[in-house]
Amino acid sequence: MTSRNSVLAAIVLGGLVAGTVDIGAAMLISGKSMAFILQFIASGAIGKGAFDGGTGTVVLGALLQGAMSLIIAAIFVLASLKLPWMRRRWVAAGLAFGVATYFVMTYVVVPLSAVGGGWHFSPLPFIKNLAAMLVFGLIVSAFAQRYVKPA
Repeated sequence: MTSRNSVLAAIVLGGLVAGTVDIGAAMLISGKSMAFILQFIASGAIGKGAFDGGTGTVVLGALLQGAMSLIIAAIFVLASLKLPWMRRRWVAAGLAFGVATYFVMTYVVVPLSAVGGGWHFSPLPFIKNLAAMLVFGLIVSAFAQRYVKPA
């Protein structure tokens, strides 16, 4: 049986590593600073005022990014307990999970947040941001494959 510690390790390590890489990817894609990226994340909760909030909103953005990344990782890891093929075929599962994460974040979470905005499509940002989420999914999936062992 898989231990709670190994499941927790997969969630925490996978979520935090993937979330950190995601911030780096956002910086590369946008050309913006880490502080801007984290304030943008915070603006999802508190609106445009996040950009005037200084260090406090940078920290809030980091906490929100960490929380979202842990939740996303938990969804994958817990699903992989019920669907062991996700760990056996971790690359395919991670890529599929990355695609699903991209669409949920882009077309559900962000539009419903204080950032708002409608749905729109532009090819280059789509490709760049989808690639970032594919990497996110692969990281989470790799940690699940490594730490969560068959029962």
